[in-house]
Amino acid sequence: MRQIILDTETTGLNPRTGDRIIEIGCVELVNRRLTGKNLHFYVNPERDSDPGALAVHGLTTEFLSDKPKFAEVADEILDFVRDADIIIHNAPFDIGFLDAELTLLGKPAFKEHCGEVIDTLVQAKQIFPGKRNSLDALCDRFGISNAHRTLHGALLDSELLAEVYLAMTRGQESLVIDMTSATEASGSVATPRVKFDTLALPVIAASEEELAAHEALLDGLDKAMKGTSVWRTQPAPAEENAATAQNT
Repeated sequence: MRQIILDTETTGLNPRTGDRIIEIGCVELVNRRLTGKNLHFYVNPERDSDPGALAVHGLTTEFLSDKPKFAEVADEILDFVRDADIIIHNAPFDIGFLDAELTLLGKPAFKEHCGEVIDTLVQAKQIFPGKRNSLDALCDRFGISNAHRTLHGALLDSELLAEVYLAMTRGQESLVIDMTSATEASGSVATPRVKFDTLALPVIAASEEELAAHEALLDGLDKAMKGTSVWRTQPAPAEENAATAQNT
């Protein structure tokens, strides 16, 4: 499975009013592993960036003046993404700009050249409803360092998004196997199924030493917060439940 993490930087927010792509970065994943094969271009947009956009990416007209135009790199970009699934944070924004650039060149829309387009912003909103789901917020949430991200950059943001995507979709590699819904492959050897509700699982109660250490830890928390920690405000388990657990 080949996937491409893609990001762009632009002169502004609206390709319909003449804003253009000024940077594109692509990072390759194969079978959910970074390959180290990336694609990166700065692009001369033949116009100035809006002041707000310039404050975000820091790519000046002077810096971009000697860079290739999009028409000069379009075929290389399309060859790189061809038939791969594309992963983008807030995909409509980047796809809108790519389509506008390709239209100027008389080429088919971007999605005609690649596989599925996966929007990590949509995924994040489903997983973390009501929370901030910007790239920076997701990096913080998953413990991914973005301290070196002082300005937006297409390649750097693609590299960060690759880490975020792998962290956010790690459940696909869960070690918990749904044995009741697994389908045996044709010709495979049948294996016995296990009904977990029939298993008598042992319950190991804490020793007196462990209980004493737990109380000492709570004492320390109470002292540090100058009050009662939440673990002491919760109701204790019913005595009969504890007795049942010990007799299991």
